Amino acid sequence: MSNEEIVRDAIARSAAVVGLAGVALIHVLDAHDTFVATPYKGWLYVGLIAGSLAAAGALVRRSDTRAWAAAGALSLAAFLAFVYSRTVGLPASADDIGNWTEPLGLASLVVEGAVAAVALERLTALAPRALRLAPEGVR
Repeated sequence: MSNEEIVRDAIARSAAVVGLAGVALIHVLDAHDTFVATPYKGWLYVGLIAGSLAAAGALVRRSDTRAWAAAGALSLAAFLAFVYSRTVGLPASADDIGNWTEPLGLASLVVEGAVAAVALERLTALAPRALRLAPEGVR
């Protein structure tokens, strides 16, 4: 990798780590009320928090396509779950339908969207390199 690519990757990893920590924090802040209202959503939050922190930890160490894929998938899934909960509603949780202005929810959308976008960019940039490094029989 060239120096420019190394710097670009370091900046992207830093942004993703901060973003994933933000995703985790937002859901920690909302977890208590969510567990009280809809326990299964609370457990989904726990999975999202743990997954976000694990992906962030992996990205702190190095730029890995699996970590980028996890970061992007987790963020995109949370983004889509928010949109779904505000449009058609989640099972046993129709009270959020139409509630688009909740501050933590809006912050979540911004952070998750940013992490998903950065992950997509990094996966796109790393894909040709990963193919070049793959053993001959794997391609």
